[in-house]
Amino acid sequence: MAGVNKKGFRTKLIALACILGCFQAGWSTFRVYPTWKEDYSPVKGGRDLVSGSLSADQMLFALAGFRELIAGILWVRADSFFETGNYDAILPIIRLVTFLDPHQIDVYATGMWHIGYNFTDEDQRSDRRYLPSALALGAEGAKQNDTTYELFFEESWLWYHKIDDDYPKAVKWMDEAYKRPDMLPARKNLLGRLYERNGQADKSLENWYKLLDVAQKRIDDDKQGRDFQARQNKDTIISNLDTTIVRMAQRGFFAGKEGRPLTDYDVNPPFNVGFSAKVVVTADRVLRVQGTWNVLPVGTRIRFILRDKNYKNAVEGGLLWDKELDSVKLDPPTAETFLQEQLFVRNTRFDKKIDMSRDPTMYPFTQDEYVMEFYYNARSAPQHIQDKFGWNGEGMTDVNPDYISTTIRPGQKCLFYSMPITRDQLLLRGEWADKPVVIKTKNYVETGKDYNKSDNLFDVPGAKPK
Repeated sequence: MAGVNKKGFRTKLIALACILGCFQAGWSTFRVYPTWKEDYSPVKGGRDLVSGSLSADQMLFALAGFRELIAGILWVRADSFFETGNYDAILPIIRLVTFLDPHQIDVYATGMWHIGYNFTDEDQRSDRRYLPSALALGAEGAKQNDTTYELFFEESWLWYHKIDDDYPKAVKWMDEAYKRPDMLPARKNLLGRLYERNGQADKSLENWYKLLDVAQKRIDDDKQGRDFQARQNKDTIISNLDTTIVRMAQRGFFAGKEGRPLTDYDVNPPFNVGFSAKVVVTADRVLRVQGTWNVLPVGTRIRFILRDKNYKNAVEGGLLWDKELDSVKLDPPTAETFLQEQLFVRNTRFDKKIDMSRDPTMYPFTQDEYVMEFYYNARSAPQHIQDKFGWNGEGMTDVNPDYISTTIRPGQKCLFYSMPITRDQLLLRGEWADKPVVIKTKNYVETGKDYNKSDNLFDVPGAKPK
């Protein structure tokens, strides 16, 4: 009797599994797949690039509920798009793979990199309009895979390396990565750098000491003395720790904490950066940006932004990049314009041609009014520049106080200046069709010299023979 009941139970279980499988296939066929195909699937020449590249049995597997299997097949398929540079087709595949298998960490990480870095204009300037999507994808991936450090680290890296401005967010995500026990020891070293860029040199020093204790314990536990990486990591930590202490002392960090004047330290007296700027519209959507920056050492790059005057979530010198982390959008706002460029300083001047004419979809210029912003944050500066400017810009000033702001970034002194420009001026239309468009600061001084010529060498005091 028991055998009969057991056999009957097995039969019912199989029947239930079949019913659930049919329900899953029906739900995927008539609800999930049509929605994805309409919103995300790339189409080229009337052919669906994703479903059109799958065989009938592969599609059957997907619709029947074998999500991990088809996710792997799709990700392999994405390789061909990477190789051919068909980046537009990769985004929907990334999204579909993460729908089918939300534990594909590599897909999330690759997707963030692809969205944040691969979409560029003809001059290899990144399309910053995609960054909120990259951040949203990373945040979703971290939520779906919160037992591992990887996507928390990737999110922090995007804030640190690509956005390179809002360091509290970089620290926040790296702190979360630290809480995961699988984080690689070498990657933990980055937190010290993030603390410095966040104006928390004391926290950076504290972190180096903690890492040193952990590294020493790892060496002590290595009874055979074969863990070469542990010793190498310890040497790196000691070097970083010593360097941090020296910088804190020379830049007056300890003196400032104790309320002592910074008279005898590298950040005093503040250095006059001597900023000025001129923007000339040389052709439709083509700018020449020139200016002065009285900082001789190589390594200074001033951020230049051209954006819609009313660009959503805009702040001085950047954006509130993570205001829309609740959804992953594959397409940027197509009617909005946001350009960001780095102006490299050579021999105390910068001179850059910015051509947006070949990328009308990236720079649509649909609004009437725009702003051009010049922005410099000492926290993003290389170390040899920070030795004079400090972590918070306390060693930086300008004879024109309009160029220095102490309000746009809390606790910091930044260079910031904004100039208006119109759509007609950018496109040389209307009243500007037959007259020059020149917008400059009052203190700009013409030199008549072309600073883009290859024979214009770096000027190094004392290096030239008399």
